[in-house]
Amino acid sequence: MYTDSDSEYCKYWVEWFTYAEGNEYFCDVDEEYILDRFNLTNLSNDVPNYLQALEMITDRLPEKALSNEEREQVERSARYLYGLIHARYIITTQGLKKMLDKFKRGDFGRCPRVYCHQNPLLPVGITDVPSQKGVKLYCCRCEDIYNPKSRRHNMIDGAFFGTSFPHMLLQVYPALKPAPSEQRYVPRIFGFKLNAIAELHRWQDEQREEQKKRLGISSTT
Repeated sequence: MYTDSDSEYCKYWVEWFTYAEGNEYFCDVDEEYILDRFNLTNLSNDVPNYLQALEMITDRLPEKALSNEEREQVERSARYLYGLIHARYIITTQGLKKMLDKFKRGDFGRCPRVYCHQNPLLPVGITDVPSQKGVKLYCCRCEDIYNPKSRRHNMIDGAFFGTSFPHMLLQVYPALKPAPSEQRYVPRIFGFKLNAIAELHRWQDEQREEQKKRLGISSTT
C-alpha cells in the first residue's frame, strides 16, 4: 500500500512503484506516454476504478478523496493498470532503451545454465492474457526460459511484459544476441556416453539374436 512514510522518500507514484521491493523488473513509464489516451486504448474496460487508478499513477488523486479501504482498492487497480501500460511501453523506442539499460546491468538476473556463462536474462510472458501466468526469464544464448529465483518476482504477472518484448529488443539491437552455445552436457557412466552404451547394448542384442538364428536356437529359450 502507498503510505505517507513512503511519500517522504519518493515524490511520485511511479518512482515509488519502480523502487518498491519486488518491482525491480519494471522500468519507469514516461508520464507523457501515460497521459496520451491513444496509448491506453481499451484499458478502461479491464481495470476496476480505472479513472482513480490513473489519477493515482499520475499523482493527480486528491489526498483526502478516499477512505483507507477505498484507497487500498484503488492502489491495487493502479498497480494492475501500470503493469498493463508497462507491457505496451517497453516495446516502444523509449521503453526498449530503458529496458536495454537494465539488461546490461543484469537487473533481471543471469542464466543458471552452466554453458551460458552467466548470460543476462530478459523478462517475458508466456501469455499476453493478464492473471494467467507469472513472468519468466528468457536467455538469448540457449533460447530457453526459466523461473525467477525470488518468490516475489515469481508473483509478477507475465502479461506486464508480454510475449514479444525480449524478441523485439533483440531485433532492434541485434548485437546483443550472443552466438548460440555449442557446448552441451553429455551424461556418462565410467567415461562412456549413455547413448553410446545404449547403442552398444542394442548391437550386442542384435548379435546375440543372429547367433541364435545361426545355431537354430529359439529366442524364447
